[in-house]
Amino acid sequence: MSRAAREARLVAATARGTVTAAAVTVGARAVLAGVVGGEHPRWTRTNHRGAPISLLEGPAVGAGLVAGALATRGAGGRAALAGALAATGGAVFGLVDDLSEDVGRTRKGLRGHLGALAHGELTTGGLKVLGIGATGVVAAALALHRAPGTSRPAHLADVLGAGALVAGTANLVNLLDLRPGRALKAGAALAAPVLLSRGAPAAAVVVGAAGAALPADLDERDMLGDGGANAVGALVGTALVQALPRRARLAVLAGVVALTLASERVSFTAVIERTPALRALDRWGRREDPPA
Repeated sequence: MSRAAREARLVAATARGTVTAAAVTVGARAVLAGVVGGEHPRWTRTNHRGAPISLLEGPAVGAGLVAGALATRGAGGRAALAGALAATGGAVFGLVDDLSEDVGRTRKGLRGHLGALAHGELTTGGLKVLGIGATGVVAAALALHRAPGTSRPAHLADVLGAGALVAGTANLVNLLDLRPGRALKAGAALAAPVLLSRGAPAAAVVVGAAGAALPADLDERDMLGDGGANAVGALVGTALVQALPRRARLAVLAGVVALTLASERVSFTAVIERTPALRALDRWGRREDPPA
């Protein structure tokens, strides 16, 4: 196949994934509203203003991401399957954590869940860490081809590092789901540069689903929850794995790990509020916060 033909397939798959992700996200949200109804207690949380907000956006976005990823298979079957698997892992294990949430639990954050695992206690958050980690590694194995001359141990190490990037990005986007639109904006912003690379189809799926879900999120009717945010982040991570060479992936992974560790001690919201550019982007499209 000529280079022009490959590029044409990539563009077509990217467009197909974007449209499919957006359409399925909107359709799934409507179907879920019909099935679950209004403010169902199991699917309702309280936002930062103390107002009720629906979690149905999360599974709707997850469905959009999976369908969109599968729709990009024209640009490569393994890549499409990798994206769909990563998004599925983020959505399923995140949703388990959402729906099993114990508001009185003391295990909070990645450190808390890993600490519980070290003591033989499996929290839903710990299950999420293990589940998204496992699906991230399998997605990375699908996304990465073993280069000629690369030993099996070296390729395995590459796959494990890439899987850690998928899981780490899933967790990082979830950490930002504290204000309307923030996690969706972050996911789209991380995906946007990848649109100019081999990871374009997966990145475009993120942009499509995020764009479809953003109005309701900004209007404080819906929120992503762990299921939606983890799915968005996992697919962003998969797009980065497909787009970047090994050294760049490791550099991004180091940044993700550093931000995750920082989140245990520093409030991302406080940092955003202190930084004018980040504050302006964070507040774009949102309702005005009431005076302090």
